[in-house]
Amino acid sequence: MTPQETEVIVVGAGPTGLMLAGDLAESGVHVTVLEKRGGESNLTRAFAVHARTLEMLDARGIADDLIATGTTQPRLQLLGRVDLDLSRLPSRYPFVLITPQYHTERILRDRAERAGAVIVHEAELTALAHDDTGVTATTTAGRYRGRYLVGTDGAHSAVRRLLALPFPGRFAVERVTLADVTLTRPPARPVTLVAGPAGFGFTAPFGDGRHRFLGRRTRTPRTDAPPTLDEVRSLIIDVFGADLGLTELHWSSRFDSEERQVPHYRVGRVLLAGDAAHVHSPAGGQGMNLGIQDAANLSWKLAAVVGGWAPDRLLDSYHAERHPVGRTVLMTTGVILRLALLRSPVVRRLRDTAATTALRTATVSGRVTGMVSGLAVRYPAPPGAHRRVGERVPDLAVETRDGPAALYRRTAGRRFVLVSPTATTPAWPPPEHLDVVAPAADTGRAILVRPDGHLAWVGHPDEAPTWAYRAG
Repeated sequence: MTPQETEVIVVGAGPTGLMLAGDLAESGVHVTVLEKRGGESNLTRAFAVHARTLEMLDARGIADDLIATGTTQPRLQLLGRVDLDLSRLPSRYPFVLITPQYHTERILRDRAERAGAVIVHEAELTALAHDDTGVTATTTAGRYRGRYLVGTDGAHSAVRRLLALPFPGRFAVERVTLADVTLTRPPARPVTLVAGPAGFGFTAPFGDGRHRFLGRRTRTPRTDAPPTLDEVRSLIIDVFGADLGLTELHWSSRFDSEERQVPHYRVGRVLLAGDAAHVHSPAGGQGMNLGIQDAANLSWKLAAVVGGWAPDRLLDSYHAERHPVGRTVLMTTGVILRLALLRSPVVRRLRDTAATTALRTATVSGRVTGMVSGLAVRYPAPPGAHRRVGERVPDLAVETRDGPAALYRRTAGRRFVLVSPTATTPAWPPPEHLDVVAPAADTGRAILVRPDGHLAWVGHPDEAPTWAYRAG
């Protein structure tokens, strides 16, 4: 069978794969998404969308649509009585958005399809072959040939398995109950985490009377059957002391919380992103955000290489930049989970007191909220570069030929933007991939902003960045 030709194959139509596909398609890359599911997903495992992810979605013009589907919370409970105040985040999104994952998937899917991405359902990957010129994917729906392939097919990734990649790590918590429920008497705090000798429980509102519930008893029998309404009610009573007015179970599942990461995010012409590359504790709601941000880092680089205006070695910077971020999230969410599961009441009180005291310090609070929200992520500056290179650039007000605008809307996830008071165009990158604007407030310096909103170069307006594509 002659394979169907495309430029980039994306395996997996979850949030990571759909973000990547939309970015590539909007950049003019022919992209085919292979999804083993037969249609729309009602899976709602992820529910938290943090500030940095919302900034990236805003650059693509879809943040407001997603915000309209859920509720915004300016505080996030991490441990017992310990809250994170997100209201002071240096972002237009000083909160965490609580919304079911299927809304995020729907909005990302609609955008990808509008841009021309082809999504093939019931296409389970069965074989994978890659060489110096491309990758061939064999699925239950046919064979496909592309110049590159990206595995975004989740924790049980077929791409990772077919590449025989190790996935080292460990179990964090086994047999966690996950459910979407209707609660008529929910906790007073919108996002609530409780933990004690009986186990732990977490609730967050979706805004329509439904809540996400996540919990586990200290002693849980091993079973793979989805939890029933009575089982969920019993667990809620054990950890919260009341059934919270549970009236309906919409969806339920069990999962093992693991902490794992592949050693390499790239193998030749195959790359991994999202849960296919890393899995970790659900503490802090980091998972989906980490995957979407993987996609934002990779998409412009892949589009540049496929489009012929950057060398293949640019793709190596994807691993160099994102693997350390994934490793940090694994470590921090693991620490949060273990602190949350402390059983001794005395030790929990000491934990809460110490954490609350630390978070009253502006430096500590800023670091923790920056880490959880994703705003603090920065990439290492290349040798000889300005020390700020690699950091997130805020959504600056800029002046364009059409009038005032926001910086992120100019990047749109696929263009470099030179913010220069003299509108001086550098020699690299090529002008057709560059937007030149003036800052609303002149600082006397020029900055070159990458499509993912990170700083590529900073200098005097008459200088030209000779290494703008180097990263990590």
